[in-house]
Amino acid sequence: MLVDSHCHLNYKGMAEQQAVLLERARASGVTAMLNISTRASEWDDVTATAHREADVWASIGIHPHEADAHPDMDTARLVARAEIDPRVVGIGETGLDYYYDKSDRDEQRRCFRAHIAASRQTGLPLIIHTRDAEADTAAILAEEMGKGAFPALIHCFTASADFAAKVLDMGLSISISGIVTFKNAKDLAAVAKDIPADRLLVETDAPFLAPVPHRGKQGEPAFVADTARFLADLRGESYEQLCETTSRNFYALFNRARP
Repeated sequence: MLVDSHCHLNYKGMAEQQAVLLERARASGVTAMLNISTRASEWDDVTATAHREADVWASIGIHPHEADAHPDMDTARLVARAEIDPRVVGIGETGLDYYYDKSDRDEQRRCFRAHIAASRQTGLPLIIHTRDAEADTAAILAEEMGKGAFPALIHCFTASADFAAKVLDMGLSISISGIVTFKNAKDLAAVAKDIPADRLLVETDAPFLAPVPHRGKQGEPAFVADTARFLADLRGESYEQLCETTSRNFYALFNRARP
């Protein structure tokens, strides 16, 4: 088994060649993919793909870049959509992005908390995007955990070792993308090497962040195999062991999904 725990199969450039991309992923040994939504207008297409393809699952959520465009997005709407669709296995992606600041920070934080409450209410894992926002992300997670636990994942981890320690202490999992294969990602590689085996997932974030040796190309789920091979070597494991472990972790976390 090998799972791409985060990809965007309905993004422009992906949707038009979705069937081909799925076949290439399967030929590379990918047995499941989590198709992520970033705005409400995507929800129907993202979930439709999951209903059509037995090895694709879906999330519903609002990316922090899109928070300003969704001022009325609240916990009730997220919960209602998640609960009626058995192919929806996660809430997000959500979180904070202070690097691009495409949405007001207060609105990002409000939207993030609404997603957290939806995760807590449904029991579906929260899929978190955080960039240049470690302090606020950690503080909000700690405060919200105090109100009641919820399952969660830091996707496409690029933060510090200190932040990794904090979220792991809170019980979160961490997903590693193709960035770890880049020559300038030594700090990330050091963190990835030491993530506890039962908290590690792997992803592409396709169409973004194609790993070496595909860097510069459009990312696709098939490339998760290259990131998995790099991680296995980094951690001193066999490729088969890394695939088995990360896939098992995916299904343990996203427990509405089934192999």
